[in-house]
Amino acid sequence: MDAPLTPSAPLPRDFFARDVLEVARDLLGRVVRHRTADGAVAVRLTEVEAYAGAADPGSHAFRGRTARTAVMFGPAGHAYVYFSYGMHWCVNLVTGAEGTASAVLLRAGEVVEGVELARSRRPAARRDADLARGPARLTQALGVTGALGGADVCSGGPLEVLAGRPLPDAGVSWGPRVGVAGAGAPTPWRAWATGEPTVSPYRAAVPRRPRRA
Repeated sequence: MDAPLTPSAPLPRDFFARDVLEVARDLLGRVVRHRTADGAVAVRLTEVEAYAGAADPGSHAFRGRTARTAVMFGPAGHAYVYFSYGMHWCVNLVTGAEGTASAVLLRAGEVVEGVELARSRRPAARRDADLARGPARLTQALGVTGALGGADVCSGGPLEVLAGRPLPDAGVSWGPRVGVAGAGAPTPWRAWATGEPTVSPYRAAVPRRPRRA
């Protein structure tokens, strides 16, 4: 980026066209905003996870390009949205050079705009800190579904990422990713705002039991 951005300015594509770990760290404190017919909801990001494509066994793109993961192989600054466990939508932001298939999963944040609308979408939330505390809850609060798969977040569309206020290094913690098993399990590629109540609880992956003959 050539010049400092105001907090309300959308992040340009070159912000996303960098190494996935750099983008993941720099997304903390930024604001994801989704405009719908019902109104707008914006979430200040407090927790993210990096996934490095073909170099990362934990990534959906590890085994190559499929119809599901095609957007990850495209230009940076697009949304990769997938359905998790047949129940919830999760949203990632594509990073790096075209073809690398790296992306950052948006795990949690604080609702800073459209709180009432977010509450209506998340009636089970006991407190506002829980409205977007976890990747599925975040997409529910924002109203993000598979219809936004492939959306360009740098073009002024309904889903965008605003500059917000990035966190200083002293305010960022790193640790293993949530629920990732196998070779990608120990990778400390989850970043979060230290001490932030909206960060989701860490849960290690549960190894699958071998099937009995």
